Amino acid sequence: MGVQDVQDHVPVQCDFEIFGQVQGCGFTKHCRDNCIALGIKGWVKNSKQGTIMGKMQGAKADVNKMVEWLSKTGSPGCKIDKAEFTNWGTLSRFAFTDFAIRF
Repeated sequence: MGVQDVQDHVPVQCDFEIFGQVQGCGFTKHCRDNCIALGIKGWVKNSKQGTIMGKMQGAKADVNKMVEWLSKTGSPGCKIDKAEFTNWGTLSRFAFTDFAIRF
């Protein structure tokens, strides 16, 4: 296992907010399903401002895959204008046991 492999498995976290036409198109469900498939923990929800907000915790490589999905792909029928990722950090342990949709 090389240095890059070790770095890819470091547990990280970040908050995210996705802007555009992202509500009413199954974005939160697709986000949850993708995160569960990657082993990412945290949550996602629709905000009152019309954005999607959430927190992800997982292996750096997996979180980076979701950053790409949240920034460029999203759910079918959505239109992503902008994605913001804040509060990046490494973790000694996870604060969540699963990935959930919050209301």
